[in-house]
Amino acid sequence: MRFSIAGILFAAATLAPGAASASGLGAILTTKDGGQVFGFDIDRHGNDGVLASGQTIDANGDVRVSVETFDQDTGKIVKSFAKYTGMRNEYSVDGIFAGDVALVTHYITPKGTIFAKRKYETMNPVTGNRFSGDWTPPVKDIDVLQAGVNQDTSQAVLFAIELKKQDNPILLVSDIAAGTFSNLIHLDPGLFGGADGPVLSQYTSAGKAVIALSPDAGKVGGAAPLNVIIDLSSGQMQQFNGYNNGEFHAGSVNGLAVDPNTGVGATTTELNAQVEFYDMAAGKPITFVQLPCTGDTSQSNSGAGIAVDPVNKLFLVTDPFYCDGSQGSALVIYDEQGNLVDTITGFHFAIGEPAPVVNPSKRMGWVFAGPGGFSQLTQFFY
Repeated sequence: MRFSIAGILFAAATLAPGAASASGLGAILTTKDGGQVFGFDIDRHGNDGVLASGQTIDANGDVRVSVETFDQDTGKIVKSFAKYTGMRNEYSVDGIFAGDVALVTHYITPKGTIFAKRKYETMNPVTGNRFSGDWTPPVKDIDVLQAGVNQDTSQAVLFAIELKKQDNPILLVSDIAAGTFSNLIHLDPGLFGGADGPVLSQYTSAGKAVIALSPDAGKVGGAAPLNVIIDLSSGQMQQFNGYNNGEFHAGSVNGLAVDPNTGVGATTTELNAQVEFYDMAAGKPITFVQLPCTGDTSQSNSGAGIAVDPVNKLFLVTDPFYCDGSQGSALVIYDEQGNLVDTITGFHFAIGEPAPVVNPSKRMGWVFAGPGGFSQLTQFFY
């Protein structure tokens, strides 16, 4: 998820990194230059991570930006590079892909305009602590909005919009490291566009993308959410309705994650505080659950982002306002049958925060924001 650099800034104070052997919170990472985090990810098969940092520093709109690598075990910054102060350059991390290759959006604002052009740069590998090359899309003037989580195969899928074509949505199927493309899939803007836009995941073993969306833009009493399964080779699509429970119905889909091996997916919905589970391979629902301390009209307590741990078969759901809020935000963890496994409290999530990122072999991950605000990430163990 992308945030505006003109957003709210927080004073950052680094807390001592800590280790944990059981579930709970760990280290707090603070950006080296004190800027807000604009995208981050970790290598699920290694020890490294990367984030982009940015902050507005004066009334003229000057920004201070950097790209920073970090040690995912300790939370310590390893290297800060692409450092810049002015009005021309900004960065956002789109994700880490197979082979520890990161994709970073570089926003370049030409003199005399307020509209940034986008250049896509790669770090191959992230542990090189620098940009190593460019990634050039097969169509011009696109904005990459989401990436399917996949660090196991070279086939990555990205959801983007064509900026000079009425923001029409597309899927790009790319080998990020090689800079090659195997498919460009044009999506129906009437279905996949709009403010309550789609949420992307990747069903890797089947060579498919999964998109969950709200056909009625999440309105009260609206139509059921829709799960769309897209073959990344042919572009062919199948779809089925999701659960639409509660007095106000489900509303917008806030989060989606799909087990890349089994095809079991989980979503969170905005009006009813529920988590829904689906068999994407069979195209049918499995079950739904109510988040702790909620009813099916508890909109303010609804879940947000979801991460999947395909090794331990777990879904990790962010709950920004857990129960009565006295325990802060929480990660609520379910297995693939919808059984509650664990709840970790004490987080400081913002509304609409990015999904957690996890390293399954370590049973460890990182989430956006900490006690010092948006300039921090929080480590957790589960």
